[in-house]
Amino acid sequence: MRRVAKLSAACIASAALALTATACGSTSSDNNTSSGSSEGGKNGVKIGLAFDVGGRGDRSFNDSAARGADKAKEEFGGEIKELTAKTADTEADREQRLTDLAQAGYNPVIGVGFSYATAMGKVAAKFPKTNFGIIDSVVDAKNVNSITFTEEQGSYLAGVAAALKTKKDHVGFIGGVDTPLIKKFEAGYVQGVKDTKPSVKVDVQYLSRGTDLSGFSSPDKGKEAAQGMLDKGADVIYTAAGSSGNGAIEAVAGSKGAWAIGVDSDQYNIPGLAKYKNSILTSMVKNVDVGVYEFIKSVHDGKPMTGVNSYSLAKDGVSLATSGGFIKDIQPKLDEAKKKIVDGTIKVKTTP
Repeated sequence: MRRVAKLSAACIASAALALTATACGSTSSDNNTSSGSSEGGKNGVKIGLAFDVGGRGDRSFNDSAARGADKAKEEFGGEIKELTAKTADTEADREQRLTDLAQAGYNPVIGVGFSYATAMGKVAAKFPKTNFGIIDSVVDAKNVNSITFTEEQGSYLAGVAAALKTKKDHVGFIGGVDTPLIKKFEAGYVQGVKDTKPSVKVDVQYLSRGTDLSGFSSPDKGKEAAQGMLDKGADVIYTAAGSSGNGAIEAVAGSKGAWAIGVDSDQYNIPGLAKYKNSILTSMVKNVDVGVYEFIKSVHDGKPMTGVNSYSLAKDGVSLATSGGFIKDIQPKLDEAKKKIVDGTIKVKTTP
């Protein structure tokens, strides 16, 4: 999921990056969190991050990936180069962004989001000695690590929590963009609600569709959608929409007795959302940081991960956050549902 880009004052001082305008032009933002030492890059890792729309600071999906890269940089030394997508990106823009990073010697290069899949397939073939990673999609190439998650499983638990906490038998789901990935969140959530309490009504709304990715970076749209659901009687709303979810959480916080369910990061503990935290029931945490860190570590160790590496509920790749203690009273039922998913008793759908 995704966010709010910041354009840097200048591009990285690299001839390779200077070859194109897109690295610091209208299609991406540029943020170098380098250690400030070229030796650091040689002795550590030069991490290239191609963020989804919104980039670092979205308080959700991109920030989780950033935490993984930051941990690796702190542990191994080196530097991080960040480029961030914009909602108007074309395939050519995404391909150029990955190319810029690879040409400048960053290794690994990580595409944070499914939208980089097609571009990565092309760029990875042109740079066979560079290790690429992609989150939330699968790219079939020898030098690509596809980092995937069972979002539907974690969302099922979010649905169980919603069904047990609603006082009006009416809950909601807001998706950022109507894509197969976000449909997994919807499918798991709705199934979890209905398996727990069939009488509960579930409203579903998407903020954008098709190639329009603005639904991942429009807090105003998230707020409006959540307010609409609240006005219709929903009192628990789960939002899988990147930084748009920040707006949804704000709307829920303004409605007495309503709960928001966060996504990707443990949003109760995000400083920028602190004033709303008492309205955040839980978050469906997707440990993108773990996937990113493990991939960077594998490259640093000289044994780069490739193929498809899935982070499931059984492996704690997804989970429900317990911050705030708001789900403590229903934890036994959540633990029971988790056990049934892990042992295969419950088969969670990936499509609505």
